Amino acid sequence: MDKRGLALVWPRPISPPMSLRPWRDIERRQSRQIMVGSVAVGGGAPVTVQTMTNTPTADAKATIDQIRRCEEAGVDIIRVSCPDQDSTAALKEIVRAAQVPIVADIHFHYKRALEAADAGAACLRINPGNIGSAERVKEVVTAAKANGCAIRIGVNAGSLEKDLLEKYGEPCPEALVESALDHIRILEDHDFREYKVAVKASDLFLAVAAYSQLAAQVDCPLHLGITEAGGLIGGTVKSAIGIGSLLWAGIGDTIRVSLSAEPEEEVRVGYEILKAMGIRNRGVRVVSCPSCARQGFDVIRTVQTLEGRLQHIKTPLSLSVLGCVVNGPGEARETDIGITGGGQGKHMVYLSGVTDHHIRDEEMVDHIVRLVEAKAAEIEAAEALAEAAE
Repeated sequence: MDKRGLALVWPRPISPPMSLRPWRDIERRQSRQIMVGSVAVGGGAPVTVQTMTNTPTADAKATIDQIRRCEEAGVDIIRVSCPDQDSTAALKEIVRAAQVPIVADIHFHYKRALEAADAGAACLRINPGNIGSAERVKEVVTAAKANGCAIRIGVNAGSLEKDLLEKYGEPCPEALVESALDHIRILEDHDFREYKVAVKASDLFLAVAAYSQLAAQVDCPLHLGITEAGGLIGGTVKSAIGIGSLLWAGIGDTIRVSLSAEPEEEVRVGYEILKAMGIRNRGVRVVSCPSCARQGFDVIRTVQTLEGRLQHIKTPLSLSVLGCVVNGPGEARETDIGITGGGQGKHMVYLSGVTDHHIRDEEMVDHIVRLVEAKAAEIEAAEALAEAAE
């Protein structure tokens, strides 16, 4: 027990099954599981991808339209801000229309949390320290219990408590962790354990250190993110380094990539991080070369076109697109479908790693799209058959 009376749990890693490629294995930190609506978080459940709407929540139609785009991109959980009563009034319609659990983002006004819980929010994102008095926190917890809501404790380096800033002099890992533990204690004192925690910072080194320290002291699920990471390119790089480092260490149960970009882009980047880590796959994983003077076709434009036209594919499969025969055949052997540039506008197509046929420039993109769609349908049919046989 620490000085706050909290049990300090040193998580035991979950041992993965024996692998043919052990250098790819990630031993995930063992956390207890909570439910965010119908979605399991922690306890060995798949790492989930979240985002947050940026429309005025009171505009239910605009918010639902944005949620629908995020759902099409594969989001698992969506957060919406509830700064006023008009927002929580619209929340009931939003929750009813959404196909994924909705998290209500609450700051300062505890009544918004009560209203959001009654409106059907699956989770309340709060900072117990800015909700107000102990009695108000108790009311929020009571509402969460009554409505089956989870709670996310959101600690952020940009809004640390004044006493912790005075104690430590600046945001640091120890300050973020102490803030999280203090907030955990508040919920635990009210016999509430359906919570997950985030200790975010825009400084990826600070965030990684804080999450690493917290992971060693608690058993609750952790929500990963590098907050205020930046625009699409810069924010993606920072998030990939920070979130990826933690996931590689086995830390993290749900992620949100914070970008100054549309929410569906956050979802796509989140999945790309998980795909790169081999943690979770969705849609087409593209292996492509940066192109050079040896290329037999315009690799860059081809890949851009294919990525756009294949966004509707949800089934995990791999596609290699390489401009020449230096690495093309080798990469194609490791992918479901591959194409390698050849001379005179005639290119080799590979199926399941084996050379199969040639295709000309003018037919190439449409042909590859048809092959990917057919492969996805084949995989889906095989999976359905296997499920039916069980």
